Order: sequence, then structure tokens, then C-alpha cells
Amino acid sequence: MILILTLFSLITSLSSSYGYDPLDPHANITITWDFILKTDSSYDITVSIHNFQLFRHIEKPGWKLGWTWKEDEVIWNMWGAEATEQGNCSKFIGGGGKLPHCCEKNPTIVDLMPGAPYNMQVSNCCKGGVLTSMVQDYSKSLSAFRMVIGSFSNNITNINMPFNFSLGLPGYSCGDPFHVPPTKFSHDGGRRFTQALETWNVTCSYSQFRSSPAPKCCVSLSSFYNDTIVPCPQCSCNCQGLPGTKCVKPGETPSLLELPPTHVTQEVPPLVMCSHHMCPIRVHWHVKQSYRQYWRVKITITNLNFVKNYSQWNLVVQHPNLQSLTQVFSFSYHDLHQYGNINDTGMFWGIQYYNDMLLVSGSSGNVQSEILLRKDPGHFTFREGWAFPRRISFNADECVMPLPDDYPRLPNSRGHSSTLTPPLIFFLSLFSFAFL
Repeated sequence: MILILTLFSLITSLSSSYGYDPLDPHANITITWDFILKTDSSYDITVSIHNFQLFRHIEKPGWKLGWTWKEDEVIWNMWGAEATEQGNCSKFIGGGGKLPHCCEKNPTIVDLMPGAPYNMQVSNCCKGGVLTSMVQDYSKSLSAFRMVIGSFSNNITNINMPFNFSLGLPGYSCGDPFHVPPTKFSHDGGRRFTQALETWNVTCSYSQFRSSPAPKCCVSLSSFYNDTIVPCPQCSCNCQGLPGTKCVKPGETPSLLELPPTHVTQEVPPLVMCSHHMCPIRVHWHVKQSYRQYWRVKITITNLNFVKNYSQWNLVVQHPNLQSLTQVFSFSYHDLHQYGNINDTGMFWGIQYYNDMLLVSGSSGNVQSEILLRKDPGHFTFREGWAFPRRISFNADECVMPLPDDYPRLPNSRGHSSTLTPPLIFFLSLFSFAFL
């Protein structure tokens, strides 16, 4: 048992550190760089950002794409996005007195906001940098923009692919560009296809450990057959009293000086309600009721963060009985089949315009759902914590679970019998017999 637990801890730590999630093994964000047209003085580029992650999405303030030019390239014009800085364009020659859009060696590009002028838009642009996950809404998991590239010398000899790409998002790291077959574009209802001169891809992966050394959520448990409420583990995300740690006491309101400005361009550190676990998000799993052929669970997600609304949130749950899920109330649901016929993982998320926004703490900051599951003969049991999930993640970040020994037990359970191995039981029997 110790060996199994050690191996499980090692696999979990490796998956968190190196960006591999066994529930989404092919997850990545791919930047596609298509060279469309080349002249003596410029070339046109279409850049696409694809979110190929099943349940991780990009929320506000959105992506910020950056790279490094190889030579003296400048961005002459852009549609669908804009550079945050124009930079020093005093060296630019030509252009009839008109300056380029950006002359930075290391430009940072941001998506245009919804409602941008029509003449600045391109297809799949103008979402404020927000990308949904593939399961929640595949049609909104892509962003794109177009550029015209020139140079300070006003002469383009080669098509150069830039390097050192970044997404400007915590936890993401991007690899080197690699050449792929040219992208083909459909026209006239699929009767004609054109293709790019060259196409390059850049793959970016996420690591929860790189994003934050501390977890971002925790899980508490309860059941109808036991009065014990198992709270989130102590110091799940942080500990009170540590240097630099701030929290808001229950019943108090945070100072206006502690709240972020209305328009923020960077991820805001959480300001949480004071608790023994100090997590921004708490997920509570309550085994609510047992029927003859079904059993019912209530799921409550509470936002304890005073400085962030969680839009397009999602919850991924791993439980052996999800293969017999019968009904879901108030949430949307999709099962995740990653390993053949194994169907023990599912994804929950909010219903649009109803509960897809998890508001800040103090503003009805929770969402709730109930699920109904069928009892599988020969498989279902309430014993040994079987009714509780094996793993829960919120917005694809894994939550801290209570220890299995702390799970609520049935009233007729006689403690932790699993700790008494057969050899130990045999030895104790002989020891007791010696004193008879």
C-alpha cells in the first residue's frame, strides 16, 4: 500500500510539474503562423491561436502573444488584434510619412475587444483574448488576426519565422516553431482551395506548478448517513499568519484599496476569506439521499475570492459511478472518454445566462447542482468512501482532497479496519491466546 501511494504521489507531482494531465493527455494551445503573400517589400501573415484543451479555458484578461523578430522586421498594419506598444519607428524608411503599427523587436499582441470597428475585424477575432475550452464551446476556442510585415530597410529578401514565443499567461510555456504542411483555405462553399506559402506551428503547454506553487481549490465532504462534515484539509492553499498573507475575516468587507481597478490587464492575486484552508474556491460534495435503485449527490461550488468573478467555469470529477449518471440538475454535463471503455470522468459547467458566472465572495458567490446516479448491482456501495470522488478539478486546476481515512463512514463501520493486515491480525490472535 505504501508503494502504491508513493507511486501515485510521484505521478501526480510529475503531471502537475510538466504539464501532462492524464484526463486530457493531448492538451495544448497551438499557434499557427501562415505566410499568405510575399512581395519585395512586405509579406502578409495570418496568425491563429487554437485552444486544444478539453476543459481548460482562457478567461479575462486574455492571451498576450509575444515573440522576437530575427532581423529588422516591423508590423506595418494589423487587423483583428493590436500591439500594446508602437515602439521607436524613427529608423523606418519610406511609407510616405506613415509610420508602422509596431516597430518593437519583441512585440506584445492583444486581441481586439468585442464591438471593434468592422474595418478592423477578421474572422474569429475580437473576443478580448478569451478562449473557451473545446468541450464547452468549440466554436469559440479559436482566435485569429492578420498582419502585414515590412522592415526598416524596406526590403524583404527571406521569409523569416520569429522565435521565443509566449502567451503571456501564467503556467504556459511555448516550444520552438516547427514547419508543417501549408494550411489550405476553403472558398466558394468548398469548391476551391487556396493554400499558404508556408505554415509553422508553435505548441504551448500548461503546468499547474508553474502557474502557482500553491493549489487554487479544495474539496469538503459530507453525507446523510454520518453527522461528520469533513472540511478542506488544513492549509490546503495557504496558511494564515504567514508573512505577506492577507485575508478578509468573515463578516467583514475588503477595503477599496485592496480591490483591483475596473480595467485590469494582468491576473490579479486572490484576496480570500480567512479560513483554515485559505483557498479561493471550495467544492463541497454531499451524498444527499439513497433510493432503492438510485442515489443523489449535491455539489456546491463556493467562490471565496473577493477580487475575481469566474466566468465560463467548469468542474471535472472522477468517480466510478459516473458511467451510470442518470440526470444532472442546473449544470451542463459531458462525459470524458480518454481510455477506451473507461467512463469514470465527467465535466460539469454552468448554463449560459443562468449560472455560468461564479460571482465574487459576498455576492451570492456559489453555484449548486444535484446529480442522480443509478446503483450498479455488484459495484455500488457506501462503504470505505466509495461514494466520494477520486479527483476533482476546478477550471482544470486539481483541488486538494481530504485524506481517505477522514471520509465519512457508515454508522456500522468499525474504524479503520483496513490498517489491520492479515499477518498483523494473526499475530494479535496468537498474542491474545497466550494470555488466556
